[in-house]
Amino acid sequence: MKRIFLKKGKDESLKRFHPWVFSGAIARADEQIEEGELVQVINSENKFIAIGHAQIGSIAVRVLTFKNEPINTDFWRHRLEVAYDLRRSIGLAGSTDTNCYRLVHGEGDNLPGLIIDVYDRTAVMQAHSVGMHVSRMQIAEALQQVMAGVIDNIYYKSETTLPYKANLGQEDGYIIGGGEECIALENGLKFHVDWLQGQKTGFFVDQRENRSLLEKFSKGRSVLNMFCYTGGFSFYAMRGGAKLVHSVDASQRAIDLTNENVQLNFPGDPRHAAYAEDAFKYLDRMGDQYDLIILDPPAFAKHRDALRNALKGYTRINAKAFEKIKPGGILFTFSCSQAVNKDQFRLAVFTAAAQSGRNVKILHQLHQPPDHPINIYHPEGEYLKGLVLYVE
Repeated sequence: MKRIFLKKGKDESLKRFHPWVFSGAIARADEQIEEGELVQVINSENKFIAIGHAQIGSIAVRVLTFKNEPINTDFWRHRLEVAYDLRRSIGLAGSTDTNCYRLVHGEGDNLPGLIIDVYDRTAVMQAHSVGMHVSRMQIAEALQQVMAGVIDNIYYKSETTLPYKANLGQEDGYIIGGGEECIALENGLKFHVDWLQGQKTGFFVDQRENRSLLEKFSKGRSVLNMFCYTGGFSFYAMRGGAKLVHSVDASQRAIDLTNENVQLNFPGDPRHAAYAEDAFKYLDRMGDQYDLIILDPPAFAKHRDALRNALKGYTRINAKAFEKIKPGGILFTFSCSQAVNKDQFRLAVFTAAAQSGRNVKILHQLHQPPDHPINIYHPEGEYLKGLVLYVE
């Protein structure tokens, strides 16, 4: 195995088990290391530190293990078993009213660069690093062993998540099994999941607990679900007793999926309407008919260079919601941008509240669910932030 040697003192974060080696920490490396190749990380005293996947960019190595051990099917199987045990222990895997959850959450499960979501009997695997792409067949073999009798299909969906400069020519498709989209079950509600053409792995399983909370606030309210995607928050609001629910998304495909999901859960229910329209344009033209608004936009900042503009975007969209929401209204507002930390997001929302002149109270501070665990040594994994606000 080829080696990467660190500069003096640049192993401190690795001693605290942080799973990234930055390019600026590297003194030298063995020649001709290919992106995605397994490498040993050696400190300035020539001592072994870790093994990980080499990659091009500011993060030069994603650490798989701090032990000098072989990375083979047994390794992948053990990591997947630990991840599966966690999901069983929190009551997700094997649940009778929920059959979709995240099985592997990158660094949170000590598998940096790998995402696996389970939808009924299909696992959707997504690589965010060349190293995980190179290892995909070994991982799939280990996954098949760990979840024998639980999943029948493994779909690989990494066409849009792998570095485009890697020129891997990757195409999405089934590694094991086959079939089309399925009906997922989440807290007793049904959803079409389209892992072939949908966003992410097909559904946003990270909002499950926040959707359940919204249900408790919905009775008798007029609800606007902005950036609705497949309508998850809308159906929880309807089950919670909302008197009307409007779903808005810029994508006509998302609106079509939302309407299909309404028919799955509330066929012919006149309380729901969906609109394919830009969020800001809709907020500009709408009246003050809503007293519960959900703002769950796509990531405004996918990297730190976009942070300033992202914070302006969060301030702008929240200011518009504060301006429009009825007195006594409830606002659920989120950021899924990893580059935006919770303090920055809260400041953006506070700025928006101050601009509106409304009195605003925090009722809940929201975050990602336990099947999206945060590695205590990798705080960057805390990506989903949310606030539930009461607007006087």
